[in-house]
Amino acid sequence: MHTIVLATFNARYSHASLALRYLYANLRELRPQSAIREFVINENIQQIAERILAEAPRIVGISTYIWNAGDVAELIGILKKVSPETVIVLGGPEASHLPHRVDFSNADYIIGGEGEIAFYELCRDLLSGVERNNRFIKAPTVDLSAIALPYDDYDSNDIAHRYVYLETSRGCPYLCEFCLSAIDDKMRYFDIDVMTAEFEKLWQRGVRSFKFIDRTFNLKLSYANRILDFFLAKDEPYFLHFEVIPDHFPEALRGRIARFAPAALQLEVGIQTLNPEIADNIHRPLRLAKIEENLRFLEEHTRAHLHLDLIVGLPGETLESFAQGLDTLVSWSSGEIQIGILKKLSGTTMARHDDPFGMVYADTPPYDVLKTTHVSFEEIQKMKRFARYWDILYNSGNFTQSVALLWPEGKVFDEFRDFSAWVYDQTAATWKIAQERMARLLFDYLVDVRHCDKEDVGRAMAADFSKGHGKRLPPFLRPYAPEERSDGEAARGSASTKRQAQRA
Repeated sequence: MHTIVLATFNARYSHASLALRYLYANLRELRPQSAIREFVINENIQQIAERILAEAPRIVGISTYIWNAGDVAELIGILKKVSPETVIVLGGPEASHLPHRVDFSNADYIIGGEGEIAFYELCRDLLSGVERNNRFIKAPTVDLSAIALPYDDYDSNDIAHRYVYLETSRGCPYLCEFCLSAIDDKMRYFDIDVMTAEFEKLWQRGVRSFKFIDRTFNLKLSYANRILDFFLAKDEPYFLHFEVIPDHFPEALRGRIARFAPAALQLEVGIQTLNPEIADNIHRPLRLAKIEENLRFLEEHTRAHLHLDLIVGLPGETLESFAQGLDTLVSWSSGEIQIGILKKLSGTTMARHDDPFGMVYADTPPYDVLKTTHVSFEEIQKMKRFARYWDILYNSGNFTQSVALLWPEGKVFDEFRDFSAWVYDQTAATWKIAQERMARLLFDYLVDVRHCDKEDVGRAMAADFSKGHGKRLPPFLRPYAPEERSDGEAARGSASTKRQAQRA
């Protein structure tokens, strides 16, 4: 039995909620009567309610995000019908900003902002019989030196089976309008000595995969260098993920990044758009020459895996402008390029663009754009399919040589758009397309529609499969396999299955 249950729906089982662990770490004397319970979106909501209520909690705190808002609303509705005396407290980005676009009316309290202290104080008051009159509680910004850190609350199962998330700073100095981080425009840092001590404790417990959620990891050079130096001193294989700004890679930082082994370092680089006019519309800094210089350096002189972001549907941007951005990025980097559809997040200032640019959004999560003055609803739908097939073929690293045959003259967007339209005509599907089937589709399109040389296509695809670490060649590719692989077996290679290694 637990008096307080902290719960959320993660997007995948491999994810672990850092937010819940922060709340739990700061419950002080209430910790012994509290527990974290994590679920995954699209589980049976009634069974989850049953599991929560089996612990007879007086308070249930739920962390709410754009990906789980619908599940949260359904859950709290069931909890209140079955156990109306249980106090429901919501927090997280999707609950923090009014007006709510999902019905959270069954929640007793909602905490907006950083909840570590505010949630503890609310629970303390409620359990002591102190009434709170305000349903919506605006939490003040916390002192990072005064809160308990959550990393001891990753358990052995988390370490063995889940990502371990960390943060060394909060806030973002930039004002990009599509991003909630722009609300907190002052950078605050945790003490670096304290953080490296936490890294060491996690390392000693066996953690080898560290995912940092800082928005601008490389902004403060001395801080970033200390963190990189910590890991560079380690000998065993490990994996690090950082979000970085694309125009700030001084020499000292470059030198450190260049020292990391292949598949050890992943950098998520927020590009979003390469059109200066569009970037100016949404208050996003865009120093194109510096971005190109840095991406080319990372591509040519480091073994870091790059994950670049582009957004479809930004205010004022046409598909032609987006196409130029995609073609340019492919010429600058061989890293993954994540193509996302613009979302209108609660709390951002994106609404000011609605009338000038005809922005129309879905009313349900993830609130993706449906059309703009410059991009029609039909084109947005096509771009969603484009993005899905792009992820399967380009970002996966499974078709590195063969997918490039689509654009011999560098017209990446135009050629892949035509291919994605053809694939959808053949399949009427974007999900549950097996890799072998997608390979056959790509082969047929290149040979029958684009009239590429069958031998060239077959050899490229066989080479791609051989790079896949033990993947058996599909029957239609076996005639194109190298002689030493004529039995259809792919090269064994490394045991790693990471997309980083696939694209190396």
